[in-house]
Amino acid sequence: MTAAHTADAPRAKKAKAADEGGMGFHDKLPRKIVTIYIPLAVFVFVLLFPFYWMAITAIKPNEQLTDYANYSPFWVVKPTLDHIKYLLFETSYPNWLWNTVVISVCATALSLVASVFAAYAIERLRFRGSKIVGLGIFLAYLVPPSILFIPLALMVFKLGLYDTKFALILTYPTFLVPFCTWLLMGYFRSIPYELEECALIDGASRWQILTKIMLPLAVPGLISAGIFAFTLSWNEFIYALTFIQSSEGKTIPTGVLTELVRSDVYEWGSLMAGALFGSLPVVILYSFFVDYYVSSMTGAVKE
Repeated sequence: MTAAHTADAPRAKKAKAADEGGMGFHDKLPRKIVTIYIPLAVFVFVLLFPFYWMAITAIKPNEQLTDYANYSPFWVVKPTLDHIKYLLFETSYPNWLWNTVVISVCATALSLVASVFAAYAIERLRFRGSKIVGLGIFLAYLVPPSILFIPLALMVFKLGLYDTKFALILTYPTFLVPFCTWLLMGYFRSIPYELEECALIDGASRWQILTKIMLPLAVPGLISAGIFAFTLSWNEFIYALTFIQSSEGKTIPTGVLTELVRSDVYEWGSLMAGALFGSLPVVILYSFFVDYYVSSMTGAVKE
């Protein structure tokens, strides 16, 4: 008995070492530096350097922007707020920001509503040809906007929507709905059919099933689709450049480019300030929803 126990001791140690997981080799400091700290530092640098560059360029005086012989390109001497003042008070940037927010929110809301109904119908109603319809929606998402904006421009002109916010609010869903529908189809597909069947037996209507069962369980999908749709709307350029002409009605991507670049004159300080301020809402949106998104993904199965 004792001999057998002694013979099994090395075997038990090996089993214990194996059970501790494959990440035990990270415990030593040199390996941590090589496998964790250095890759993390490179990732953080690549991620944050563009924001740092935009920030220092936005507060650099004009003479420091190109005079690299006397000034460092990575630092600022005697920072100024003239570029930011020019952007906020001498251009229509506040209007561009407001237009971008309104258009992105409205287009995202319309796209999510349409995508929820489309994804639920394709995945849960089980009609003939539903798989083909789902594939067609996915293929529609792959069509480049540069091809669609020509026929959409004709429709916008005929409907009298040119140079209005509705021109973008109604055309952005053409590329948002296919993507959101395709994403929500995957989330609806992962929900067990037994929940829906039990609700039908209890007398629930399709609307009640959708609002009280499917949507609460698909919260991670709704958040993901909403964030991506909002980001795509916020950064869209082709439609905004084609359908909006007036300076006051432009969005940030088109306004910053067309109003702050005049012939061969580039307002680099104001350009960087406009790009920085324009990227902050999206960054805040992602940082605000990241915890809720992760918690929803981990808690969706339990619920």
